[in-house]
Amino acid sequence: MQNRSSTDTIINDLIAQQNLPSHFIEIVHKWYLPLCENLVQQHHNKQQTLYVSINGCQGSGKSTMALFIEKILTKMFELKVANLSIDDFYLTRKERKNMAKHIHPLLITRGVPGTHDIPLAIKTLKKLATDHAAIELVRFNKAIDDRADKSSWHKVNGPMDVVILEGWCMGLEAQSPQALYSPINELESSEDANGKWRNYVNEQLCEHYPDLFQMFDTLIMLKAPSFECVYQWRRKQEEKLRQTAKLGTHVMNDAELGRFIQHYQRLTEHAFTTLPAKADIVFELGSDQHFQQVTGLSV
Repeated sequence: MQNRSSTDTIINDLIAQQNLPSHFIEIVHKWYLPLCENLVQQHHNKQQTLYVSINGCQGSGKSTMALFIEKILTKMFELKVANLSIDDFYLTRKERKNMAKHIHPLLITRGVPGTHDIPLAIKTLKKLATDHAAIELVRFNKAIDDRADKSSWHKVNGPMDVVILEGWCMGLEAQSPQALYSPINELESSEDANGKWRNYVNEQLCEHYPDLFQMFDTLIMLKAPSFECVYQWRRKQEEKLRQTAKLGTHVMNDAELGRFIQHYQRLTEHAFTTLPAKADIVFELGSDQHFQQVTGLSV
């Protein structure tokens, strides 16, 4: 690892690129560097590709964490790192339209289990541990709500030392059938009264996602204090988008945002109660989105 001066230069450059406050360097030194040292040690012990998953609700900072891990491991420890999001493995809009027509209308909205191309994710992750050249990393374009054109896909040469996959449902186990009986919000009450959608989502999580989740050596969780915080954090993101959005970009109003996040409430709250005991490292967040404490990591 490099000396403190070189380390701070790298971190400050990244902080500036991400438009984060200058004091974020304190967070990096207190939390991110020990986390990265932990992952370096795991990679050393394993002596082959280390798979790292990050679970976090909307607005929890999982993308920021994944980016800093990638850059620190690459620039300070000279490891080869692939940084992916489960969002990039969404099914195409055509595929989701077909599911919405034949299974349930709510499946047009990307995000819940059943709207990802799990075979493609597994195939990609496995290939990243091999010496294949020009491995394609699929990308999803949220602006058009569809898979990005192949010309914009990033290509890397394997094998990777570390592969990161972040996503809001990473590591989750399916709920019990009894837990699905009653709607938990207005969306489920009015648009899934018979439970068909939530049962389908749960079935997908039970049958197809374990093959993906079991590939990972380490599960990191960013745990929000409540689902109300999730709504407030996501609202802040929408406000920032409203201030910088280009003409023609749709920004959700409060009513649209309220309906949107209800798609994820059930499994987000399920994660709050079940995932901390399963995760290897848990970062507890306060309502201000700052780390309050961590378990499973020496800092």
